[in-house]
Amino acid sequence: MGMAAAEAQFHVLAVDDSLVDRKLIERLLKTSSYQVTAVDSGSKALEFLGLFEEDDQLLGDPDSPSVSPKNINHQPDLEVNLIITDYCMPGMTGYDLLRKIKESKSLRDIPVVIMSSENVPSRINRCLEEGADEFFLKPVQMEDVSKLKPHLMKSKAKEYQPNINKRKGMEENQLSDQRTRTKYNDLEESCLNCSSF
Repeated sequence: MGMAAAEAQFHVLAVDDSLVDRKLIERLLKTSSYQVTAVDSGSKALEFLGLFEEDDQLLGDPDSPSVSPKNINHQPDLEVNLIITDYCMPGMTGYDLLRKIKESKSLRDIPVVIMSSENVPSRINRCLEEGADEFFLKPVQMEDVSKLKPHLMKSKAKEYQPNINKRKGMEENQLSDQRTRTKYNDLEESCLNCSSF
């Protein structure tokens, strides 16, 4: 139970336009004790992640639909630890979704896994070069899901890294202050010794 409880903290966003494939990946992930949110398109994934507003403002496109927080499923308190997406979807492909995520300052560290029923080496390489962490061939199997854990752990480690760096910086500042005080005290002591001559 300890292992399952530890994995339950991970939240995976699953993206697939095929209802059958979406339900399969959702069931596999839940069986592995992951929390799952499943959506049927790349645009809905971006909505869930809160990225549409950011994109509209960045692009300044007056024709793009304005999406307010009231009419999207964005969950600011629900952190996504990994995104698994189908490659071939109408509208926005999994590759397009991958690029949007990796271009976002706030989301780029989230691991992204691409799935496809087609074994096309150039497509696989392109996704991996663009920043995908894995590429699974469909149908996704339980052994594929077990490959997600290292990416989730890496994602969690990155979350804690800034705090470690801050703490290390504070410790270095304290050491520097301590060294400065010691040098000042030594200098002051030597000056007192000089004046006694």
